[in-house]
Amino acid sequence: MSITPQHYPALVLNADFRPLSYFPLSLWAWQEAIKAVFLERVNVVSEYDRLVHSPSAQIRLPSVIALKEYIPMNRRPAFTRFNVFLRDRFACQYCRTTFPSEQLTFDHVVPRSKGGRTSWDNVVTACAPCNLRKGHRLPRESGIFPFRRPMMPSNFELQENGRAFPPNHLHESWHDYLYWDAELDRD
Repeated sequence: MSITPQHYPALVLNADFRPLSYFPLSLWAWQEAIKAVFLERVNVVSEYDRLVHSPSAQIRLPSVIALKEYIPMNRRPAFTRFNVFLRDRFACQYCRTTFPSEQLTFDHVVPRSKGGRTSWDNVVTACAPCNLRKGHRLPRESGIFPFRRPMMPSNFELQENGRAFPPNHLHESWHDYLYWDAELDRD
């Protein structure tokens, strides 16, 4: 089997040993992780059993690395379509059904045609049928209301919501850092 970035990614932790991001999960390709190790920008926390060789050295591929310098989170999350979906946990705010992101859109609670703005406090995640049903009407005119009042989330809320949507593959060495506040198993 050839070593490729998708086979041996490294989970990247901030200096406080929390992932830089949960969604998408902060992963670096093995080449990028090894470069950071040699440049002494990270500490290796855990390794795969796989070795890579150069003419003069061999090194185990890092599976978990921690930055040496703390990177603070932005104070305000970026207002993006994806972050709106993440805030609303990929659920239509009218029918409460969860969908894959490619089946979602967003809806202006107060339509733009009636002075509504494209902002955190006026945009909600919607499925196409609910968005069409509501149309360019106010909730009281259409009879459908958002499940939760839209508002700007904190970065912490987005990170917590992202934890609920893990990627398909989680290496066993990552679990202690992704679910650090989960209740421990009792024997």
